[in-house]
Amino acid sequence: MLRRNFVSLVPKFAAAVAVPSFMGVVHADEGVSAKDITIGSSMALSGPLASSGKEAKAGIEAAFAQINAKGGVHGRQLQLHIADDGYVATRTVDNVRKMVSDGNVLALLSCLGTPNNAALIPYVEEVGIPYIAPITGASSLRKANMRNVFHVRASYTDEAQRLIQRLSGMGMTSLAVVYLDNGYGREVLADTLKAMDTSGIKPVAQIALDTNGKNMAEVLNQVQAARPGAVFLASAGSASIPLVAGLRKQSPSMPLVGLSVTLSQDGIKELGNASGGIALGMVLPDHNRTKSGLVREYQTAMRAIGQQEFAMQSLEGYINARVLAEGLERAGKDVTRAKLRSAMASVRGLNLDGFTVDYSAPPYVGSKFVELGVLGANGRFMG
Repeated sequence: MLRRNFVSLVPKFAAAVAVPSFMGVVHADEGVSAKDITIGSSMALSGPLASSGKEAKAGIEAAFAQINAKGGVHGRQLQLHIADDGYVATRTVDNVRKMVSDGNVLALLSCLGTPNNAALIPYVEEVGIPYIAPITGASSLRKANMRNVFHVRASYTDEAQRLIQRLSGMGMTSLAVVYLDNGYGREVLADTLKAMDTSGIKPVAQIALDTNGKNMAEVLNQVQAARPGAVFLASAGSASIPLVAGLRKQSPSMPLVGLSVTLSQDGIKELGNASGGIALGMVLPDHNRTKSGLVREYQTAMRAIGQQEFAMQSLEGYINARVLAEGLERAGKDVTRAKLRSAMASVRGLNLDGFTVDYSAPPYVGSKFVELGVLGANGRFMG
């Protein structure tokens, strides 16, 4: 009798033990616990794009802190698990592979760089992890068959077209393009040349710049020899600083135009007065203009974590984190990767106080916002 009762209880006892353990493993595999949701990212916190990476990281941390102070998402606190890749594409993939294999993260947010994302996205699609807001505008990474990637910012193609239109409207007839000698720079070069085809502007020079700026003297000599009406900066990171300084020294009145990623806020500060007059693409509202409710919230969040300086890249990180949080809210309390993916795809006309994100259909590109800003001598956009 005792034996029969014991045997009959074994399955019930096993089930009682196994269910919580099993549920815990499922959530742990996806970076979700009873108290936290962990999101992964790989960024350049060292190397030529370190300033941009640190600024984007600060914006994400500010948004997460702001959300957590209000109770988090469905009662869970958002945690950021970030790894430094030094702007090396293979390190980006290695970092993310480890996060996924260790079962540390539910989703990815804002890995930085075109070559880095070009290497990473095939793996993202292979394992099916939701990836929100890559920090790249490369059109080649925006394809309808990509089901797990949700871009926020407008493309480099959109930026190049807007900038070339502006130069054409100013009566420019010749242009030198200095491009970073990697996947990012070559794609922007192609976008720029395509935009020039119908603009009446002649490309008088196409000059490759080493990612670490090692051939800077040669680049500056080639620009000077080409005698362009303006210079298009398809550069990014630390190499942009001596490039702008050298061009300003050669020809102080030469019009310079660049994409939104050409200069970090640290780069603008380092250039000082030399940054005045540079025209840059803007894929977000001006981070210094508190007319926007979104910018006011961003600045409040930054100050709350002790950050007193504002930048395009930190605003981008902040917005990207807000978009992710919207997806997590829609995914519900029992969030999984599949539920988050479906929730992100359901976003229609999300209005973040004037900045709209919409994922109507693949490829998932949330915003087409592009404006043109001109830096003043104080390093802020004018007008």
